[in-house]
Amino acid sequence: MSPQPEPGADERAKLLPGIAAIGLWMFFLCLMCLLGVSLHKLPHVFLLFCVAFAAAGQGLIRLRRWGWALTLATVFLSGLWCLWTMIHSHQVDWIAMVIINAVLFLYLVRPEVVTRLR
Repeated sequence: MSPQPEPGADERAKLLPGIAAIGLWMFFLCLMCLLGVSLHKLPHVFLLFCVAFAAAGQGLIRLRRWGWALTLATVFLSGLWCLWTMIHSHQVDWIAMVIINAVLFLYLVRPEVVTRLR
């Protein structure tokens, strides 16, 4: 007799479309950060953020709990940085990044998302 999988195991292993989009967003932020450092628009310390963005995206797409936690932290810190930049430089167009990061943060803390993680 082969062991029967638990009833919710197949549904739990599926990747939600929002999680995939957030993982791709993390990779996009990693690329934008790399571009900013290579063009000398950002300091070299931002390479640490590039590593965090890439690791967070990879862990989230694989539905790992550490990837979710790292993504939650990077989305929160990215939102704070965008908010500080908006206030400090008086550029209202940064509000779009603040809103995007807030929406991603609120999506990541939903119970449906947390239950799908391993």
